Amino acid sequence: MVQLSSDAFAVGGELMSVEGALALIASRVPPLSETERVSLVDADGRFLASDLIAPIDLPIFDNSAVDGYAVAHADLATEGPTVLPVGARIAAGQAPLDAVVRKRAARIFTGAPMPLGADTVFMQEDVTVGRDGQVELPPGLHKGANCRPRGEDIARGSVALSAGRRLEPRDVALIAALGVPTVEVCRRPRVAVFSTGDELRDPGQALGAAAIYDSNRFSLQVMLKRAGCEVTDLGILPDDRGITVERLDDASRSYDLIVTSGGVSAGEEDHVRAAIAANGSLVFWRLGIKPGRPLAMGIMNGTPLVGLPGNPVAVFVTFAHVLRPLVTVMAGGRPSPLVAMTVVSGFDYTKKAGRREYVRVSLDHSEGAVVARKYPVDGAGVLTSLTRTDGMVELPEACTDVRVGDPVSFHAYAQLD
Repeated sequence: MVQLSSDAFAVGGELMSVEGALALIASRVPPLSETERVSLVDADGRFLASDLIAPIDLPIFDNSAVDGYAVAHADLATEGPTVLPVGARIAAGQAPLDAVVRKRAARIFTGAPMPLGADTVFMQEDVTVGRDGQVELPPGLHKGANCRPRGEDIARGSVALSAGRRLEPRDVALIAALGVPTVEVCRRPRVAVFSTGDELRDPGQALGAAAIYDSNRFSLQVMLKRAGCEVTDLGILPDDRGITVERLDDASRSYDLIVTSGGVSAGEEDHVRAAIAANGSLVFWRLGIKPGRPLAMGIMNGTPLVGLPGNPVAVFVTFAHVLRPLVTVMAGGRPSPLVAMTVVSGFDYTKKAGRREYVRVSLDHSEGAVVARKYPVDGAGVLTSLTRTDGMVELPEACTDVRVGDPVSFHAYAQLD
């Protein structure tokens, strides 16, 4: 488990920027120290625990990139075509020839080892084969054409993949090509998830008066699993300070991270911040972000706790921009900055300075330029504003006014969840 001291963070003021929160997290939250070895098919989405050093050259030997004819470039005529006899046939998987190929061509196939002395391959469709079995090779092909030299892809002893890399199918392909059957990855963070509120019911239960179905706990579990965590659903915390303190304290002794939704505002029925204060310390409470300003981070018994807002859209936004980078660091990875797409604003919008805002939009491609159309309902509890849009326009802290036609930065949901 990650164990942090209660003074592991030092912050001033009441409102923190998103960058400030991320810098604090990156500098103070250590990655989990435990690692494990997994098979290649289980490595997808895991973070590499240490540099992967190439045990072999890739390719392992000089080989042909095409089906054709291998020759020594020095044997080619300086002007006009060259006619050579065919002295050998080499298929993929066949041991390389011992004899040096000079003054003749070798029929060769893709992936087959280059014969000694040969350094150039003519593609078969460019070659004329005579009735006597000789081949006519056209002029103009440069030395080394259509050959893959040993170590061209990666050299033995060099770093193939760096520690902290989140492994993807393309990485798995490289690892397999290097002959490595398993990889050492960081252990997945164990995360406990709670929702808070007497009004919440699980899907499938009877609602009763003034009750609503809990959505946050389920979206959080899915997003955390996508982020590479082992997630445990610890249910709904009632609006009771004593029970909230007790259950969060218990969870802090068994998990690497606790995530809650709701209960972090300043209301009389919001008890998560009080629970943090009872058995730990509050790191920060409010961020300069909308939706999502009431977000608490604290330390309980050495375990980080993140209390997200209660509104579903605010949960989505704060997960994308705060919680996901945190679990990436804990899992041994390096948070990567989101890459924005520049689009044209199709809406007018006014906001306060000093706060970053995320506006839900759909993209309209019908006018040549890509235009962002704002969803008509702004509320942080409106789930259809996520399901009926394509992503979010990010309006930075210094921005106070956006007009139709202005360039704006857009993040697709595929980047955010």
